[in-house]
Amino acid sequence: MGGAGYRWRVSRLPALLRAAHLGPTLAVTTIAAAYGVSVGLPASSVVLVAAAVLTGQLSVGWSNDLVDVARDRAAGRTDKPFATGEVPLGVGRGACGAAVLLTVVLSVSCGLVAGLVHLGCVAAAWAYNLGLKATVVSFVPYAAAFGALPVFVTLAGPDVPLPGPWLVVAAALLGVGAHLVNALPDLRDDEAAGVRGLPHRLGERPSAWTAVAVLVCASVAMVLGAGAVPTAVVVAVLAVVALLAGLALVSHGRTPFRAAVGIALVDVFLVVLV
Repeated sequence: MGGAGYRWRVSRLPALLRAAHLGPTLAVTTIAAAYGVSVGLPASSVVLVAAAVLTGQLSVGWSNDLVDVARDRAAGRTDKPFATGEVPLGVGRGACGAAVLLTVVLSVSCGLVAGLVHLGCVAAAWAYNLGLKATVVSFVPYAAAFGALPVFVTLAGPDVPLPGPWLVVAAALLGVGAHLVNALPDLRDDEAAGVRGLPHRLGERPSAWTAVAVLVCASVAMVLGAGAVPTAVVVAVLAVVALLAGLALVSHGRTPFRAAVGIALVDVFLVVLV
């Protein structure tokens, strides 16, 4: 009986991880760790930063789907494990609570000030889940969390200079672009459920254009602020960004969304590079 129960619990793990929005969770964790390496954090600090960001993002992903479970059920979302019952709500709440506890411990282990900054990032994301997502200021938590992330990473290491204001601004713009891009595929389902964030108020096409514009601005801010990047890299980056932006503005369907994602990936590359 005990073995069967263990196997039953383990079999839920893939679905539980899907409910945590695993793709974005791993992406943000990887960005934070890569940025830590690029600014010269000791290996132990990089591990702590990555662990804190990972558990924080898991809590954000799980809380998002737990808050939206009734809405997802009404919309018939078969890709949401909590809504379908593939993962019981009690399991999700337990996992989310454990992730929050680990996030607090791991964040503070990076240093008190660094830990408070990171917990502020996580709190901003939770505020989005708990109601700001349905308001015109839905972009603010993304801007705050992304903008503060490089500050947290640098504070986690000894004698690592704080990021320049240009990088904080660029990261915040990247967060706003990520919010707009992330919302695009679900605009109709969200609106049917009464969610009226900034992307929903703008509409699909204007949201795609705004996402592209914001991500281009993030690219330009990073290029202008980073004096050590070779000229050839700058030219190549701006050429790719211009190409993707042009593609987004003249195309229809899913192409603007894919182009915006491409620009976001270029911006992430620049964050790590600089």
